[in-house]
Amino acid sequence: MQNIPRIYIKDKIESGKSLPVDKDIVHYLRHVMRRNDCLVFNSGLEYTAALSDDNKNIIIGEQTDHVDPSNDLIFCFAPIKKLDEMLNMVTQMGVAVLQPVITERTVAHHVNWERMQKIITEASEQSGRNSVPELRNPIKFEELDLTNLIVADERFAHGKKGTKQTVSGNRVFIGPEGGFSLSEFEKMDASGVKGLSLGQTILRAEVAAVVSVSKVLDK
Repeated sequence: MQNIPRIYIKDKIESGKSLPVDKDIVHYLRHVMRRNDCLVFNSGLEYTAALSDDNKNIIIGEQTDHVDPSNDLIFCFAPIKKLDEMLNMVTQMGVAVLQPVITERTVAHHVNWERMQKIITEASEQSGRNSVPELRNPIKFEELDLTNLIVADERFAHGKKGTKQTVSGNRVFIGPEGGFSLSEFEKMDASGVKGLSLGQTILRAEVAAVVSVSKVLDK
């Protein structure tokens, strides 16, 4: 079923159910893909489906045996200029939760979160997930729970070890383009966060996100 379009449905889906369908989905299936059948998913499950003859509803068929490849990782991040690229990539990697965190050096303050939601939904459809990660409301650094947090620590690239190199856990934090401030590092060090080395070079934030998620998932 690899060539069949996959569509995320917000409503609860069950075999035999008929649900109202948005016009953009109708346009996508009828005029872009030129077909009326598709796969729909939500809450970790995937079903076959097809448009009704009048294009007003989508009729849910049988549940497939496709297993949701999503994981339980909570990805905390400072919004960056290329946020759309970063969220697209970590969504493809299966993260469960996206938590924006406003740090001292965060420069991307005016984010179109509705657009970001659309991007992560499309990334979920494309990557074969049966669920869409939860995009939470932004919080300030001071509000972030630092307990058992894994932090991508750029200090390792300068030959200065931050905190211990242990990466077991399900919460990872990526800083902004300019990195974390000294006071933020001090607070994280005092809380016993787990420092994660990304190598001896300074990576762009969107690249650091992919490397960090990969390292944590490999453990």
